[in-house]
Amino acid sequence: MSRPAIAHIDLDNLRHNYRLLDERAGKASVMAIVKADAYGHGLDLVAPALFAAGCRHFGVTDATEGARLRALLPPGAEAAIYPLSGIFDAEDAKLATENALVPVIAEPAQAGYLQQAGFADRVWIKVDTGMGRLGSHAPAGLAEACRRHGMRVEGILSHLACADEPEHPLNAMQADQFLTMLREFPEGTRGSLLNSAGMQIRPDMAGDLVRPGIALYGAEPIPGWPMGLRPVMRLTGQVMQVREIPEGRSVSYGASFTAPETMPVAVVCLGYADGLPRGLSNRGAGIHGGARLPIVGRVCMDYVILDARNAPSIRPGDAVEFWGEALLANEVAASLDTIAYTLFTGVGHRVARKAHP
Repeated sequence: MSRPAIAHIDLDNLRHNYRLLDERAGKASVMAIVKADAYGHGLDLVAPALFAAGCRHFGVTDATEGARLRALLPPGAEAAIYPLSGIFDAEDAKLATENALVPVIAEPAQAGYLQQAGFADRVWIKVDTGMGRLGSHAPAGLAEACRRHGMRVEGILSHLACADEPEHPLNAMQADQFLTMLREFPEGTRGSLLNSAGMQIRPDMAGDLVRPGIALYGAEPIPGWPMGLRPVMRLTGQVMQVREIPEGRSVSYGASFTAPETMPVAVVCLGYADGLPRGLSNRGAGIHGGARLPIVGRVCMDYVILDARNAPSIRPGDAVEFWGEALLANEVAASLDTIAYTLFTGVGHRVARKAHP
């Protein structure tokens, strides 16, 4: 590795989070959401660890991700892999057939692609209960089309739009709508409604499958209502240089920071091309030896510069944390008016993922 920008992935914390969520799920099974390269944590690290911990249901974005995941699991592993965005074309349908995926579909054309590929297995139907995103407009008709094509509709799923706002009236409306729609399907049809936050606010709606995503990776889904999760990713960059900036001298692009006194700064090997948001310029921080070092000047493509006055012992080669155990991703995200999802999935491919232990 030539560039010491590292996302440290704590598999013990991942397993802890999975066990906690599995306990909360009660009789429901847990579908671990590992789409988008396991929320930027590295599918090749996360999925085998979850499988070894007992997880047998995995949610991905599409059939391409599903095929990649199937190859990462033990040969012949009995694991259900659900492409949550459905089937986009004939190639997707072929991948679903070859890799024994469980497509989640919302349109008749998707069933047609599957039929043409010779798919004759189980599918789920996505229904819209108020999210206003993907969902079948006529799920009963779609289910009948699936049956005609030789497919078995195993279940239906929907997604809560406001689960992170426990008192939002849409939560109850969606739950009621989902139960109404589920009753329109044959007895024994399975149901899945709850995401990470949904597991907290409506445990009575756990159904047959819950679908935690962000909670698996240790970011608490509802502010002020901790579940006892542990951060899985710790993003660090290495100090390249420690130097003094004279009083009155500016730092980085745009001269947006001027040294109020002669002061030490640390130049760290991490920038916005690695996933450190440029919005943290002059407002974010890194952690070194327990000390919080403010970001000074603009975050660059490859570097970020820190005020090192609180770290007299900092040296080139030292690691600085930008989120993880000492600085929670939710805190960083809140300072940018965004969410931890965007931080995790924004970590670039040139950042090494290193599993611990």
